[in-house]
Amino acid sequence: MQPSFPPPGGTAASLLLLLLPLLLVPWALLARRRRGRRTAPLRLLVVAGSGGHTTEILRLLSCLSESYSPRCYVLADSDKMSEAKIRSFEQKRAERFSNSQFTLDRIPRSREVRQSWTSSVVTTAYSILYSLPLTYRLKPDLILCNGPGTCVPVCISALLLGLLGMKRAIIVYVESICRVETLSLSGKILYYFSDYFIVQWPALKEKYPKSVYLGRIV
Repeated sequence: MQPSFPPPGGTAASLLLLLLPLLLVPWALLARRRRGRRTAPLRLLVVAGSGGHTTEILRLLSCLSESYSPRCYVLADSDKMSEAKIRSFEQKRAERFSNSQFTLDRIPRSREVRQSWTSSVVTTAYSILYSLPLTYRLKPDLILCNGPGTCVPVCISALLLGLLGMKRAIIVYVESICRVETLSLSGKILYYFSDYFIVQWPALKEKYPKSVYLGRIV
């Protein structure tokens, strides 16, 4: 039987309530020295993917406060659509927050659609090597991704930098709403390495006990 979608929640307020565990826990772990009454900003790295991945990740970002700044977007060099969506989103966000800041960077795509597994190993390794200096330069406090293949080399490079004692970033992975009973390939890999692994269907929570089920959040 085809599972039915849980109620979408409707308003931005209800979506924000669902995201509180995602947003507050990493913030608590990465709290810095306070200056007066103002909390230091949290540098956020967002991995964008083509098509629905970018749409979903921007919906999540719409609930974030101005404290998550700057937002450093990373996307595949062959992705021609995501940049326009991101710039449109950030333009609207700048109308709400005058000090809104973001950057855009591209890396080689780790795997193309229908690419063979053998060649994928080579291209992914190249993408990881390309991502290492980028991740080191950006020095994110928090990495947010939701399934595009580009997130694997970015997250692995961040893990390597953490192991080397250069910069420890918290990785939050949100599995796409399209994944009802099985994880994406990116999800299957990052399930073991992410600090917080969010799923949107109860069937996935049952199969993957480490995950956190929040219902439909996008």
